[in-house]
Amino acid sequence: MKILYLIVFNYLLDTLTQEAIGDKQGYYTVKLSDLPTYLIIKQKDSAFKAALIDYLIHKILFYDETIRNRHNASLSLGDIYRLREVHDKLLNILMRSTIDFSEDDLIHILELYLKANSTEFIRGFLQFPVLLTLNQVQKYILKHTLSPRLAGYLKVYLKRTEEEVSYYKAENTKVKLKILEITASFNPDQPTNIRPIFLDDKDVFGQFMNTFTQSQPIERQALYYSLVGHFKKASGGKPSQKYLHESEKIIQQIGLELFSATSKEWLLFLKTIDVQLQTHTSNYGGREYTYSSYFYLQEANQTFIKGWLWSLKPCTNKEMLQEVAGYAEKCFQKIPSKGPLAAGIGNACIYLLGNVGLLGVSHLSRLKLKIRQSNTQQLIETYIEQASKDLGVSTGEIEDMAIQEYGLKDGQLTYCFADYKAVLNITGIGKTELNWYKSDSTLLKSEPSFIKKNHNLELKEIKNTASQIQKTLSAQRDRLDRSFVANRSWTYKKFSAYYFHHGLMSFLTKQLIWTFQKGNHKADAFFLAGTWRDVYEKEVDWIGEDTQVQLWHPIEKPIEEVLAWRSFLNQYTIKQPLKQAYREVYLLTEAEVATRTYSNRMAAHILKQHQFNSLAKLRGWKYSLLGAYDDGRDNEIAQINLPEYKLQAQFWVNEVNADEAWNDTGIWNYVATDQVRFMRMEGNEVINLMDVPALVLSEVMRDVDLFVGVASVGNDPTWQDSGGLPTYRDYWHRYSFGELSEVAKTRKAVLERLIPKLKIAKVCQIKDKFLIVKGELRTYKIHLGSGNILMEPNDQYLCIVPDRKMSTSADNIFLPFEGDAVLSIIISKAFLLADDTKIIDPTITRQIR
Repeated sequence: MKILYLIVFNYLLDTLTQEAIGDKQGYYTVKLSDLPTYLIIKQKDSAFKAALIDYLIHKILFYDETIRNRHNASLSLGDIYRLREVHDKLLNILMRSTIDFSEDDLIHILELYLKANSTEFIRGFLQFPVLLTLNQVQKYILKHTLSPRLAGYLKVYLKRTEEEVSYYKAENTKVKLKILEITASFNPDQPTNIRPIFLDDKDVFGQFMNTFTQSQPIERQALYYSLVGHFKKASGGKPSQKYLHESEKIIQQIGLELFSATSKEWLLFLKTIDVQLQTHTSNYGGREYTYSSYFYLQEANQTFIKGWLWSLKPCTNKEMLQEVAGYAEKCFQKIPSKGPLAAGIGNACIYLLGNVGLLGVSHLSRLKLKIRQSNTQQLIETYIEQASKDLGVSTGEIEDMAIQEYGLKDGQLTYCFADYKAVLNITGIGKTELNWYKSDSTLLKSEPSFIKKNHNLELKEIKNTASQIQKTLSAQRDRLDRSFVANRSWTYKKFSAYYFHHGLMSFLTKQLIWTFQKGNHKADAFFLAGTWRDVYEKEVDWIGEDTQVQLWHPIEKPIEEVLAWRSFLNQYTIKQPLKQAYREVYLLTEAEVATRTYSNRMAAHILKQHQFNSLAKLRGWKYSLLGAYDDGRDNEIAQINLPEYKLQAQFWVNEVNADEAWNDTGIWNYVATDQVRFMRMEGNEVINLMDVPALVLSEVMRDVDLFVGVASVGNDPTWQDSGGLPTYRDYWHRYSFGELSEVAKTRKAVLERLIPKLKIAKVCQIKDKFLIVKGELRTYKIHLGSGNILMEPNDQYLCIVPDRKMSTSADNIFLPFEGDAVLSIIISKAFLLADDTKIIDPTITRQIR
């Protein structure tokens, strides 16, 4: 290199460094391209810039060697890092600029990068702007040709990318794909006007997509490669309008119908890909170490998928959105030691669903109840709120408007064929039944072979619709149950449209009690025999379109009225889809009046933290798992906002700090419960419990009772025997057989009505906290709260672990509401123990005899 060049380069770099850093000790924050000295460099010709790049690389390599060997006494380590930072940035800027490189220039640069992988230097070659340099190589080849010499260097680089690279894995993949694209572009068999762009072939989706694009007709291949390149540029949490405009431009050239069909094919393939458990082996210090990790898709391919999902809006339809919603749910499945399977892709699904109107909102409404991650729930709520603002309605109403009917009428859907018809009926929450009939209405035992053979696609659609109805009904039941606390009201006109005459929601509506008010008229009524009737079966005949309608709640209702409604439901064997007439009510206690600002009613319980977390998210609470690594700081509170009242409810918990009481990821297995309190959302002011509306207090305490009632270790019949926490075994026994919660008291009330009607009534009685069952061998005491069992005469504990058969063996017994699994298990255990001489399970008989 000419001496003059060296003098000029040193001067320019010293000046540029001074402009960038000045007297600052940290790395510079200004843009190099705005500095006066860079503007001088920018005006220089290609030969000057190519020589400067060569000089910069040598200087960077020198700095690396200096850092490694610590042998330059004239500069501090900090000074060297700052100098290298400026040189790095300038090298990147120059490689992005337009420079007319010669082939010798490019080969020399590639050779220098490879020197960084030798043991003399601490940097790997991927810390250099290799990808930008390859872009320059591609530009050169487009103007000239791909010589054997340059092709040889590309092969060397391709081989390097195949070697194990950990820290720069993403960059390594980009370099590899760029080399493949360059070499494929100059394949003699490749048309000269087509520039191939590939996905990472280290996962099955990348292989699938590369095969797809390469197999396209020549007239479409270039367009699909352009689309792949565009989707690979996706960045950030959501797309810009410019990005979407470019997507739409390419998609229109391909053809909307064709791209829609192609996208459905891609999506269906994606949904077949499962997470893989991979085992890795490494050697360190002469010893071999093995560890496992979960793998789904390569990062570069996930970026492509994100860009593609963002761009699907122009070609979405009902079926496509259904597939996207299903895929979103899969993306947020929790993977051990990893978290969500693919949160970035899942967020792209949510973006799409949030930008396609009511049909998308209907899926978001269901996903909000299914996905447990707090930040994702917040994202979904944001999209729903935006959609509601666009339509000028509340978020609750837009979710009402978005509920799909699926063609149902009064919970039934009929499909007609030439000589057959299929009737799909809703039979329960999350349950449907499909029956086939001949043209003369003769019921068939199974679907006709004629239908299977000649209408296979229609049959798949029927079964898919049944699946969607089951999911939607379960989600809407849960949403309706959570709406008690919101105390929503509708005009009868909207209530009729969204609930009463709605094909799907009418199944829920007509099994619930509603409160109607019009002027001075007010009545609680149930729809019976074609009309609205009160608890005494008197017709309510004054309801009009402007009548206000609310869900009936037992709070502040006379106990006589509540009992009358329960008798009404039992008389007509009406099984409510959620607890309403039997809903637990939590009134302020004297102790809570005394403590004023907090309640200890649910304190001092031991909960399984992961189960508690899932329940809290399901009920709309926000909570973060407590970790042993941070002493649980800032996460000790589960909270739910109640915007209708401008309140926030809080449930405090603490980690149970015991030896090895955490899992492999450092999360505490158990938490201890503390106080419940209420805050004003504005100002974080703690308020007196007496100032909390009775309905709000009752519903919040009911949620907390649910958390305790389900997640308490006292509900686990094996917890004590399987080790548990020795320090807390007394708690397990106290909870398992202690005082009844409000939920358990409701259970007791149901059993008091039910037991006399059962065939085992003669050997059963309710006594205090227990259902007593007198078997042939022993007398058993089933606790009405936990479902755990003691045996007389010595109160010996009997461990029976419920299985699926046990939980469903009480299905034929009428229960006045759905959703209480413990109640079903108690009944099943009672039937089992009443006939204890016929028990053959050795794990049970060993304890009894």
